Amino acid sequence: MSTRQFGEPVARLEDPRLLRGDGRYLDDLGHDALAVAFVRSPHAHARVLDVDATEALAVDGVVAVYTWEDLAADDEAGGESAPTTLSEPLPVLIPHPALYAPRTGYALAKDEVNHVGEAVVMVVARDRYVAEDAAGRIVVSYDPLPPVVGIEAARDADRTVHPDVPDNVAAHLVQEVGDVQAALAAAPHTLEIDLEIERSASMPMEGKGVYARWDGDEQSLRVYTSTQASTSVRAAVAARLGMPLVKVECVAPDVGGGFGVKIVHPWPEEILVPWAARKLGRAGIAREVKWVEDRREHFVSSAHERGQLQKVTVGFDDDGRLLAFDFRFWHDNGAYTPYGIIVPIITSTQVLGPYKPEAFRAEFWSLYTNTVIVTPYRGAGRPQGVFAMERTMDAIAAYLGKDRADVRAVNFIQPEEMPYDHHLTFQDGRPLIYDSGDYPRSLDKLKELVGWDDFEAYRERARAEGRRVGIGLACYVEGTGVGPYEGGHVLVETSGKVKVATGLTTQGQGHQTVFAQIVADRLGVPLEDVEVVTGDTRRFRYAVGTFASRAAVMSGSAISVAADQVRQKALRIAADALEVDEADLELVDGAARVKGAGDSGPALPLGTIAVLSNPLRYAFDEAAKAATQFAVGDTSKPPVPEGEEPGLEATGYYSPPHSTFASGMHAVVVETDPDTAEVRILRYCVVHDCGNLINPRIVEGQINGGVAQGVGGALYERMEYDEHGQLLNASFMDFLMPYATEVPARIEVDHLETPSPLNPLGVKGAGEAGVIPGAAAFAAAIEDAEGIPITRMPISPSELFALRAAAATTLPTNQGATSR
Repeated sequence: MSTRQFGEPVARLEDPRLLRGDGRYLDDLGHDALAVAFVRSPHAHARVLDVDATEALAVDGVVAVYTWEDLAADDEAGGESAPTTLSEPLPVLIPHPALYAPRTGYALAKDEVNHVGEAVVMVVARDRYVAEDAAGRIVVSYDPLPPVVGIEAARDADRTVHPDVPDNVAAHLVQEVGDVQAALAAAPHTLEIDLEIERSASMPMEGKGVYARWDGDEQSLRVYTSTQASTSVRAAVAARLGMPLVKVECVAPDVGGGFGVKIVHPWPEEILVPWAARKLGRAGIAREVKWVEDRREHFVSSAHERGQLQKVTVGFDDDGRLLAFDFRFWHDNGAYTPYGIIVPIITSTQVLGPYKPEAFRAEFWSLYTNTVIVTPYRGAGRPQGVFAMERTMDAIAAYLGKDRADVRAVNFIQPEEMPYDHHLTFQDGRPLIYDSGDYPRSLDKLKELVGWDDFEAYRERARAEGRRVGIGLACYVEGTGVGPYEGGHVLVETSGKVKVATGLTTQGQGHQTVFAQIVADRLGVPLEDVEVVTGDTRRFRYAVGTFASRAAVMSGSAISVAADQVRQKALRIAADALEVDEADLELVDGAARVKGAGDSGPALPLGTIAVLSNPLRYAFDEAAKAATQFAVGDTSKPPVPEGEEPGLEATGYYSPPHSTFASGMHAVVVETDPDTAEVRILRYCVVHDCGNLINPRIVEGQINGGVAQGVGGALYERMEYDEHGQLLNASFMDFLMPYATEVPARIEVDHLETPSPLNPLGVKGAGEAGVIPGAAAFAAAIEDAEGIPITRMPISPSELFALRAAAATTLPTNQGATSR
């Protein structure tokens, strides 16, 4: 009998190939292609006066040098089926009414550069060595302008990034439920808390890369790109190059990590490399062009995230119950806003976590600075929101002298209140409605897992040994599975093997395994008989992309829909062939069998059913029917029923009414060195609820990876800009990241499953959960160990040491607190 796959900790099907070194990443392709290098701005803010490429063009092996003027010249010449728009500003992918001053850059800078690393000139050469040498000989004349660096400088607006945005404000948004000011005025207690989260970045092992092949005979392009949205890149390339969509294919090969930075589309290089391949191909020079980002390029020309200044004003009663929560923050969106204001919108709504303040107000300003653009990085605004709320919860507990867990518990949304409508608008434009969850039970499980109630005894033992230890916890709710849709295609071949395709892309999440588990269950086939392809527009042409912890919810549900359609069709065909009632059949071990008949009963393999689904001839008698599989025996029936298509295959789509909301709680135990102020992690515990678990092993792997990034965000990783807009740590020599030695050897995980009612699988997203509460949990634990307020993350040993010194000379106060 077939073994049920859904819910089983199946080993990842992808891993053997990757461990053998058989992966095909972007740089494994196109070894004979021409190579691209870029001249990038050394200035954070400057006018571009002149480009002199004379010496570069004299270098042997240089094929072409392009600037914005070359893009404009091609636009003037026009495209083959529609006008080209190569020289126009790049698009704003997600417009929003609150984004009243959107600004985007160009594929190559026109007139002005607004951050170090902005591309000015593109060089195409025989190989990357020649391209880089030539780029070094190009002389760009700049007129430097004063840069705006940091949120405070942007807020002061003494200088501007864009002359037509005098206050540097790209967007301003307010959402409010209830009368916050009245509730604050009436609250028995209030606190004001100022917080800061510094800028960081995702740093995937593989940077961006694009490889394009022009087919002169077909007048078509095939583009390979390390992306999280291959179908969207395809559409962007076709539109910008003025090509018919059917003449462009886009494939995401194996992708060495994304974490959000590769969801932006199109990156300038994703337009420029295909354009150069077509331009040079038509000229008969070459038809293949490739660019692979180096690490410094990734630091200075991809995307960052996280940076915010926050101010919380909270009113609460004697039990710590939230009566009013007023949240204002200033978000650094960098030089441009190609991805809109998704990150601050998420911060402003996900700050609520599992809690229900009686009155709530969130207001943010998204500000331009002369730094690298800001787009979602794993967690996407949620770590900042969780930091604000969880630091507030700890401050309330400290003020009232209450247990930090008890203050949280009194504010929880209760299970019987689900679905819970916050009466706000989420990132997808839909209502912020939590679909399911049991937050009190999650807290109980976490307290038991970490030994919360017994920690004071442990602290006393540690203190007797001269050690400082602390414990912190943080809760979060994560909107996942955002729409608008995803699709899936399931095909049973005549061999009985099953081919599955979906349009979103894969960067290591285990999609090939979990999607195969879904299909294997639906069709009753062995897991190894299911092959899954993602991110290839030749196999599936329409999709949204991989972001917002949406793959299992969206593509998983769509694939489930398609597999159910194939199942129904297979049972109908088998019932007709076996002359039994369809309700008496089941799909088991790769065949349609009569229920309860066992191996001795009549059976029809799925491969045979696939043959019967595509009739090529009628069979007019029993002998002919027995002699061929490519026939339909009953000539009184149409060979293909009305409304059906030939073939044992189906395409399904899933579109949710709104996002589904996963949740979780983390606790961390730390030890701080009394002399060096170094922070050592003693334990890290996680309780996670992503609905029904398709594969617990993969979910735990996602949690472990997220926790590692959370450690980095709390203790190590930051982008260090000077006042001139120069990134001072733009290399792995200077940008601190945790090694395996800095991440807990064992992350203790427990699961809670509250199924989502919004999709056929009952699942919620899991990809970003591990990173979301990290900064908040570590801040709480360090504060607990030291007795010093922690209001800014990440925190280094030197910063903690300085806080100790400041605290030693400052009398303790309840600054910003009032009580009635």
